[in-house]
Amino acid sequence: MMTASIFQKSGTIILSLVIMTGCMVGPNFQKSEIKSPENFRAQTEVTDTTALPDWQSIYTDKALADLIDSALLNNLDAQMALSRVNESRAYLGMARADLYPSLMLGGNTMYGNTLGAFPTGNTNASLTATANINWEIAFWGKYRRANEAALAELTASEYGLKAIQLSLVAGVAESYYSLLDYKKRLVIAQRTLATRTEFLRIIQERFDKGIVPEIDLNQAQIQEAYAASSIPVYKRSIAFTENALSVLLGKAPQTLDNVSELDKLTPPENIPVGMPSQLLERRPDILEAEQQLKAQNARIGVAQALRFPSISLTGLFGLASADLESFNAGDAVMGSVGAGILGPIFQFGKNKRRVEAEKERTEQMRLNYEKTVLSAFREAEDALVTIQTLLEEKQLVEKQLSASDNAAKLSKQRYDGGITSYLEVLEAERTLFEIELYYSELQKRVLTAYSDLYKTLGGGWGDDL
Repeated sequence: MMTASIFQKSGTIILSLVIMTGCMVGPNFQKSEIKSPENFRAQTEVTDTTALPDWQSIYTDKALADLIDSALLNNLDAQMALSRVNESRAYLGMARADLYPSLMLGGNTMYGNTLGAFPTGNTNASLTATANINWEIAFWGKYRRANEAALAELTASEYGLKAIQLSLVAGVAESYYSLLDYKKRLVIAQRTLATRTEFLRIIQERFDKGIVPEIDLNQAQIQEAYAASSIPVYKRSIAFTENALSVLLGKAPQTLDNVSELDKLTPPENIPVGMPSQLLERRPDILEAEQQLKAQNARIGVAQALRFPSISLTGLFGLASADLESFNAGDAVMGSVGAGILGPIFQFGKNKRRVEAEKERTEQMRLNYEKTVLSAFREAEDALVTIQTLLEEKQLVEKQLSASDNAAKLSKQRYDGGITSYLEVLEAERTLFEIELYYSELQKRVLTAYSDLYKTLGGGWGDDL
């Protein structure tokens, strides 16, 4: 009967306190209203799409696709971001555990003939086994707000992982394009060196026969040395780029031979851009900042709950016997139920200041969210303008390259015919060499600009990422 009475009373207390837990202090999260422009400045067409194609349809080069796959699997930053997701998931589990009672088991047995330090003359055996239950009733919603914050932090870490993956894809592509650019420049320098070495041989023979002055020989020697000196520069750049790309792949620096040629790569066509407001829905860094704001907003409720009393329900149930030989389970049952209240009275405004601090942190998170959004709009505008102007520049440089190649050929013919001086040949060759190198860089910059646009617009992640 005693046991039934204990459980009946404890059930009444639990029911009463659970009903009271409907109150939850602190502000509910409200999404920040961001006014976005109707369209991008450099955008000529508006599409209804809400997602870009996935990266496989943007980066179609087989060698590059293999590198990106390897980076997504082995990159250390991506692995750390995944670990942060798992860490946040563990913290969410800890926060959820606080919503439920905790159960502690205990037991004690003793056999002997002493009482303290004095013998009793009788040998006795005793047994105690208890189950201690403690449950802090979240009347003010402290643990629910903490659970809300932990869930938002988990979601933010997941978006953070996607942001790192998105940057990783673009970063591997950019390094790959730079590698191809330096390899092409090396080929241009080697070809130019071979041409100038042959031309120097001809000038040397003419000088030996007294046909040309020594100044022509000196100028030819200078041009050959200039072409030769650029070769170690590009070899060094290739090595540095391969090292950087290897680290992105999560590997030790190594040579990357199975790559394409820059001239064989073409930028993607007809990438849908969509509306600026869609950046708010698909850019992982914006979504991450929003979830961080939501988590911090929930912490205001946690801080406010600390200003009010906390109510705890405790229960003790167990078995006890002073004589194991005459142990009777029915008579050995023991139990107790209690409820306690603990709350601050006067702490010199500490808890009030804690709430104020959390509110200011929330304001900082709100400003950070708005800054992230504005930065996203700027990056998108910059990427679109960059692509538009680079394509225009590339067309003009192609005309320069064609004209310079023809001018170099004509100047040599004119020099061989004795019509012009060697200075004209030097100027034509120097101009052609510089334009060839710049055109290679321009090809790389165009490809990189499309990659930046892909990253800036939030990418087109599939379900597997």
